[in-house]
Amino acid sequence: MDAQMLAFNPEPGVAVELEPKVRRILAPNPSPMTFRGTNTYLVGTADLAVIDPGPDSAPHLEAILAAIKPGQSITHICVTHAHLDHSPLAAALSAKTGAPILAFGGPDAGRSAVMQKLAETGLAGGGEGVDANFAPDILVADGDLIEGTDWALEVIHTPGHFGNHIAFGFWDMCFVGDHVMGWASSLVSPPDGDLTDFMQSCEKLRARPWRVFHAGHGAPIENPTKRVDWLMAHRKSREVEILSTLKRGPATAEVLAALIYKDTPAALLPAATRNVFAHLVDLQGKSQVSPAGDLRAEAVFELL
Repeated sequence: MDAQMLAFNPEPGVAVELEPKVRRILAPNPSPMTFRGTNTYLVGTADLAVIDPGPDSAPHLEAILAAIKPGQSITHICVTHAHLDHSPLAAALSAKTGAPILAFGGPDAGRSAVMQKLAETGLAGGGEGVDANFAPDILVADGDLIEGTDWALEVIHTPGHFGNHIAFGFWDMCFVGDHVMGWASSLVSPPDGDLTDFMQSCEKLRARPWRVFHAGHGAPIENPTKRVDWLMAHRKSREVEILSTLKRGPATAEVLAALIYKDTPAALLPAATRNVFAHLVDLQGKSQVSPAGDLRAEAVFELL
């Protein structure tokens, strides 16, 4: 983590102006998975869009409502994806303001066929926290525009971290949720996360000349192309490590994670195992590995 990211430590509940028409409020939910907490963004000067209202937190709800200035009102609640640190507060905020909740879909939306099959065979999320009750009022699709008086957000479907994950383009900036973060690589945990989709979404974001990314956690990313390049290279290096380790013999995702993530705290190894499994699913799709028997999280994989 670079010095800028490490120094990022704003006071929760305080609306900070990042640039004209964009403010950020940090939610009080720091953790190893959320860094300092979830970033909630307010876009606009009269009617406001709230991007990622955050976890179910009464203090954070009060902070968002307190940030509404005279002459302003919240008219849109936009959610990047249905994880518990991003979407649950949407319902309470909507009840307080009357604003509709906009998202790509519920927690099962946007899954690839292979991930849908894994879910149907019983694979559940890896503990990162799915908001199973999330139900948007308005469904949006890739390329849609969400418009206010003095702003317009472009919907960009970016599955990978989560099937229903979307980013929001706003002029030369992009609100990227958890797809790209500056403080850590993004978690990809089947069946909600799909590495094949993740890499394609990286390419999709990289194709645009963004000036800055505003992420779901951490400080603004001021060199978006460089960060996406790093993220893709990081994933490709993990792929090389997995293939190299499998040359010693067949192994499960759990065994591979223990061998590859040697410096990772034990509490984070389950998440690392899910990341490895995501790679194995991707590698199977590229005909480079194969599971013994059915594709499942506990399967033993071997090189082809």
